[in-house]
Amino acid sequence: MITRRIVAEQIGAWLRHEITTDALVDWAESAIQNGDFGSDESRELAEIVARLGLADVRAFGLTWEECEQLLHQLGYKAHVEITAA
Repeated sequence: MITRRIVAEQIGAWLRHEITTDALVDWAESAIQNGDFGSDESRELAEIVARLGLADVRAFGLTWEECEQLLHQLGYKAHVEITAA
């Protein structure tokens, strides 16, 4: 089942460059096709996941600000940490 936590983890993994944009889009498209969203939050989660599924389209590229907004909708907050390379 797709939950808020799982969606937030996918966004976080993308922001940390742990997964590629293509991997995020593939995950989102698969989640939409399978339609396995929790009943109470299915519409909002499906809309967020559908938006992630467009991240590889130039006109719909995903921005930091949009990720912050999506995470906020999911009940999460982004945190940036800068470390020496």
